Amino acid sequence: MENNVYGYIRVSTVSQNDDRQWIAMDNFGIPRECVFVDKQSGKDFDRPAYNEMLARLGQGDTLVIKSLDRLGRDYDEMIGQLDIIIRQKEVALVVLDLPLLDTRNKYGDDLIGKLISNLVIQIFSYVAQTERDMNIQRTTEGIAAAKARGVQFGRKPLVKPKEFELVKCKWEEGKLSEREAAQQLGVSRPTFHKWTHK
Repeated sequence: MENNVYGYIRVSTVSQNDDRQWIAMDNFGIPRECVFVDKQSGKDFDRPAYNEMLARLGQGDTLVIKSLDRLGRDYDEMIGQLDIIIRQKEVALVVLDLPLLDTRNKYGDDLIGKLISNLVIQIFSYVAQTERDMNIQRTTEGIAAAKARGVQFGRKPLVKPKEFELVKCKWEEGKLSEREAAQQLGVSRPTFHKWTHK
């Protein structure tokens, strides 16, 4: 039985560029028809191409990915996918950005080879999760710094129309419902509610 080599590419959004991953697959020599591509968020992990690839992978095949985080959103998910690919399906994994994480049968079928693969998987999954956490922390710190400089996020608050006080008085007197008052001002009911309950 011939062992096949497959590639997997994932980008987080449809508009995100996958050129770097394609170049890596081409350089590895994987035919384009053997590369599976998902263009959507890893957050929902609903990845049809990935699932099709998993179904096609068989014992002795090789899967090539550009980076470890292509397999999952977090440490636990990456470990789970690595377990499915390497242990359950007995597929070799090559992570191009991490040359140490190449589980092709370089060590033979001995216990040491499997031990090394397991250790490398655990270490690099941890590194990938740490990097993701650092990115989140940097983003949070960047937003906080921008807010400290006075940068506004989100939609600008609506300005109350001139007739707000008059409509508010009618509403307080019970002459208008909250919905009717909001309609007269041309705003949503929740906006009117927020303005009257500050």
